[in-house]
Amino acid sequence: MDFTDVSLTALRVFRAVAEQGTFTAAAASLGYTQSAVSRQIAAIERVAGAELLERRRDGVRLTAAGLVVMRRATTVLDEIDATARELSGLPGQTGTVRLGWFPSAGAVLLPRALVALRRTDPGLHIVSREGSTPALVRALRAGSLDLALLASAPPFRPPDAESPPLALHTLTERALCLALPATHPLARGEFVDVADLRGQRWIAGSSSGEDRLMGVWPGLDERPEIAHTARDWLAKLHLVAAGCGLTTVPPVLIQAAPPGVRILPVRGGPQEQRRLFLARLPHPPSEPVARVAAALRVAALDGDLPGSDA
Repeated sequence: MDFTDVSLTALRVFRAVAEQGTFTAAAASLGYTQSAVSRQIAAIERVAGAELLERRRDGVRLTAAGLVVMRRATTVLDEIDATARELSGLPGQTGTVRLGWFPSAGAVLLPRALVALRRTDPGLHIVSREGSTPALVRALRAGSLDLALLASAPPFRPPDAESPPLALHTLTERALCLALPATHPLARGEFVDVADLRGQRWIAGSSSGEDRLMGVWPGLDERPEIAHTARDWLAKLHLVAAGCGLTTVPPVLIQAAPPGVRILPVRGGPQEQRRLFLARLPHPPSEPVARVAAALRVAALDGDLPGSDA
């Protein structure tokens, strides 16, 4: 086999497919057609002389040969990106850390940690990207992320069943909160009783897919009335501020609530805890990765308590 015939485009496409889990998702993330993605994967597998991706009904998974190619591809692409940064005249850096994060972490937690790192470690170069939990976990396994910020709900199962298990460090474990318009009758107290959530209008996640009811208080014993759907958490909060309904809020978003929103705890019923944790491969982290992890730990602990008025 002669990998000198493999283009950087093919390597980037291969990495995207491995991280996204499907050809369709990879094509969307890259702005390519699905057929173009398929051609690039076919080309790199032809050069490798082996199947690099196991095609399954629920997507694709890296084969043993695919893992080898993925590790090498990540190294090559990272070096190319580092060369581009150096040629663009950016100051010298003491290390690069690739960080993934779940959607709501980008509103408060991530910026807070990055501001702190600019003061304490100005030479660190941090490349971050948002993703779903499955995509971030695949990227960790493939070696294209060093750290991932993930969120989990009870029963707090591991993010995947692969071996060896990922190294997980819990940053916080806090109760899910409720965001209400400041003018809503339920916003007058210091908490909301779960029984009073019956008959409310809700702002939920996307109208299709696994997150269809994200935003509705879990375990309601009725079919909820979904007034609006939005994938973006800040869009949900602005709809709340406009008086369009209620939505649940992970604790990490409390400080991002716009004016006109009251965020309160909910009493009664099962405790709805949410755990925020850092995940990485189970080997000793490099010094730059350890410094980023430490900054995220501090940022996660520096948050508002429920009951705040935005």
